[in-house]
Amino acid sequence: MYTSNFNNLILNSDSYKTSHWLQYPPGSEYMSSYVEARSGDYDVVFFGLQAFIKEYLQAPITTAHIDEAELVIKAHGLPFNRAGWERLIEKHDGLLPIRIQAVPEGSIVPVSNVVCQIVNTDPEFYWLPSYLETALLRAIWYPSTVASLSYYCKNIIKSALKKSADSIEGLPFKLHDFGARGASSMETVALGSLANLVNFSGTDSMTALVAASRWYGMDKDMPAFSIPAAEHSTMTAWGRERETQAYENMLDQFGGQGNLIAVVSDSYDLWNAIDNIWGDALKDKVETMGGTLVIRPDSGDPAKVVREALERLAIKFGTTTNNKGYKVLPDYVRLIQGDGINPQSLGKILNTIMEAGFSADNVTFGMGGGLLQQVTRDTMSWAMKASAIQIDGVWIDIFKDPITSRSKRSKKGRLALIKDNNDQLKTIKEDDLLDSNENLLQDVFVNGQLLVDDSLLTIRERTGW
Repeated sequence: MYTSNFNNLILNSDSYKTSHWLQYPPGSEYMSSYVEARSGDYDVVFFGLQAFIKEYLQAPITTAHIDEAELVIKAHGLPFNRAGWERLIEKHDGLLPIRIQAVPEGSIVPVSNVVCQIVNTDPEFYWLPSYLETALLRAIWYPSTVASLSYYCKNIIKSALKKSADSIEGLPFKLHDFGARGASSMETVALGSLANLVNFSGTDSMTALVAASRWYGMDKDMPAFSIPAAEHSTMTAWGRERETQAYENMLDQFGGQGNLIAVVSDSYDLWNAIDNIWGDALKDKVETMGGTLVIRPDSGDPAKVVREALERLAIKFGTTTNNKGYKVLPDYVRLIQGDGINPQSLGKILNTIMEAGFSADNVTFGMGGGLLQQVTRDTMSWAMKASAIQIDGVWIDIFKDPITSRSKRSKKGRLALIKDNNDQLKTIKEDDLLDSNENLLQDVFVNGQLLVDDSLLTIRERTGW
């Protein structure tokens, strides 16, 4: 039987890749491929490559890996390049003779531009860059898509705060990650939740904290925070007849000067909870506990529910008018909407409450499946394509240009990313670089060595944090 614990890089590929070393032209020496998001509604926030390199590319290939891979691949019905992998150990001690260039993580790049490029550094291993496509592309597209989606949401919220609030100081805590339970695996949570932390500082995904320490230098700094919060089980355990006591217990247990407490309040009747429990029976305690009660609706049409909740809270607790002319609840009471949040509903909710005269400062959002799981490689049309090959000492541009889909046309040649005269990012051929141009693709990994080791704090700064 096979005993791999998923750390065998040779098996971290598509099956058909195992036959490709036999398919390239005679005299092949170097193969260059690039990664891009071909289209989409969001700019790319590049993220995740460093995590992949640290986790998978720094350990050498061993004879045990080769033996296991040969057993699996031949039984699977495919040829196996044992001589090539053994040569890798003989010449390079099992370390990968490849060069990976990429834009710095946290860079914001318009779609249809190169963000990563890979080429072999030893002509014997012309087949290796494309063999790594499966793992490398997956390592980039998923966290980069989540970071891009999260950044898009951040700008929606930022715009609403600039319009309706006196300050945007609280922006890093305006979108909280609730996606751990809805993600497909723990590694998905680690990468996706961590990608959200490029843009925000709130999460309930503790796996992301481990990932930040493991891969992005956050072993001494806490990258994100959470607060005590109720779930339906802790509220309904008291029974409907003791709903008031359940809520009061939350205030008694977690209230206090500067503390925040989130309480889901629609296990039965949200409007009764706001009007008669929070706004009546417990009103004095809410006002005097010294912290902030964050009331959480969890059902219904998000825009309608949030607007009505704010209107009812305004009646019970009053509001002030800020310098932008919008109503703000007292500091001791706020809302968090964590159900049904995606980029479209987020904008709709904010527009709805601002049209009703309420500041966006009254509401925080939570996002779960919409953040970590409702994305695919097609969300931004991510692809890794070969663009140049050196045969017998001559570099040749290669590309695809299917007549049935112009959107899948690929780029040609060894590539570079520059800022043009209008300060716009532009992909060009490396041969067309001028002395005045800086290639924004930097060496990140060469011959088994990680050359760039950024902290999450540095990456956040690149996004304009």
